[in-house]
Amino acid sequence: MAKPGRLGIGIIGAGKVGAVLGAALRGAEHAIIGVSAVSDESRERAETLLPGVPVLDVQDIVERAELVLLAVPDDALGPLVEGLAKLGAWQPGQLVAHTSGRFGVGILHPVRAVGAIPLALHPAMTFTGMSLDLTRLLDCTFGVTADAAMLPIAQALVVEMGAEPVAIAEADRTLYHAALAHGSNHLVTLVAQASQLLREVGVEAPERMLGPLLRATLENALASGESALTGPVARGDVGTVAAHAESLREHDGGSGGDILEAYLAMARATARRAGRRGLLKPEQLDGITQALEGPDGDGPNPTEGP
Repeated sequence: MAKPGRLGIGIIGAGKVGAVLGAALRGAEHAIIGVSAVSDESRERAETLLPGVPVLDVQDIVERAELVLLAVPDDALGPLVEGLAKLGAWQPGQLVAHTSGRFGVGILHPVRAVGAIPLALHPAMTFTGMSLDLTRLLDCTFGVTADAAMLPIAQALVVEMGAEPVAIAEADRTLYHAALAHGSNHLVTLVAQASQLLREVGVEAPERMLGPLLRATLENALASGESALTGPVARGDVGTVAAHAESLREHDGGSGGDILEAYLAMARATARRAGRRGLLKPEQLDGITQALEGPDGDGPNPTEGP
């Protein structure tokens, strides 16, 4: 016998996020009535994570589901919702949730217009699209947005997936998503750039060298914030910063790379924040500023406002 309050859920988009969240909701004993999957990869993912769930057309899923989970790219979300509204697909009382970090419930206004209930459920997690992601959900938070009366529904769905809901105001969704993208996506770029440089100087396994350092740094930063900051910028070690910048100018000048640009931007941001916290004396901050300027004296001054 099904638990009270179990829903018939349809998944639109069997990408890495949709298939995993569908599996998590199925594990909470909701019924997954169908999934849309266009590519061979998404079909294979659906078969692996949602065995026995039929692959259906989007309109069929919306017609049959009590909760429709829209797990599609940000730029596709609005047109999809509008298109289904023009077809008269949305139903009064139906729950419609999307997984976009950028948007709240405003983008679901065509859903609200017919009496359906809009929810935004964004997992603050990177996904592989494999079963190991189900374990990651247990240590994950979701940014949830909904009308005040419906927020408990959004929160309950997240809790049923084993994660923790955190309410995000509609007006704050883009900034919330920018924070996550800046911290997660740019971390990948940073690691790739550091690994490239190490390989170029003969380190055969840069991941072995970087792994312990970066894990410790991340743990310290999460535990202590900016108090965990170390390195030449935080020490006001002008000579070292100047040497780094010059070496990277020579490197990127020959390779046409992007590492110098990233190093200068992050060093300037680090100096600015260190200066505001009083970690650098004014003369040290000025010295770092000069060290980061190019041969032509270009680049913003970290003593200026953001």
